[in-house]
Amino acid sequence: MTGHYDLHTHTIMSDGEMLPVELIRRMSVLGYQTVAITDHVDATNTVTVVENIQLLRDSASHFGVRLLCGVEITHVPPIEIPILAKMAKDAGADIVLVHGETLVEPVAPGTNHAACTCRDVDLLAHPGLIDPADAKAAAENSVALELTSRGGHNRANGYVANIARENGCILVIDSDAHSPYDLLDERARNSIGRGAGLGIEECRKVLSLNIKQWLSR
Repeated sequence: MTGHYDLHTHTIMSDGEMLPVELIRRMSVLGYQTVAITDHVDATNTVTVVENIQLLRDSASHFGVRLLCGVEITHVPPIEIPILAKMAKDAGADIVLVHGETLVEPVAPGTNHAACTCRDVDLLAHPGLIDPADAKAAAENSVALELTSRGGHNRANGYVANIARENGCILVIDSDAHSPYDLLDERARNSIGRGAGLGIEECRKVLSLNIKQWLSR
């Protein structure tokens, strides 16, 4: 499963502006093959969000999109991250994100570490100035680090790209879309990677990541 992907998007089930099916339709028109809907969750809504997104699988397939049912565990105490990640996977989540220690929000210290060392976490979103030891743990556990187009969160993209390179981390490029105007075409996705300091071949590799192989690790 390679090709145009976005592993971090939001809908009206959290703080996004689009119905889930509208998001999928817009992504299909932009040529995406794989889209993860990853609305914000904590202990109150993890299972509900996963179960609701699963209802959209048929609609997504009619539009030619492989839907990944996911969550973004957000602003929870770090000690709860393994519990909620397992809860999401047990409910049928295909992918689990953790809202990383971005530079522009008061995410609890230790969140990056909890995500990078958790076997049920797949992706650490906008990890900010992630500690090298946590980046190393992410590489060892195949937890991907994200380069993002989202304003504010993208301030650390260059740092994340460099520390991922140094530690052999998997990198992904996502929109963290909340509105139709956040969605990225292929040129925009490439510019995020190049703007973060990735070389042409590095950027090509990130944008052509085999999602299925990675998630089946």
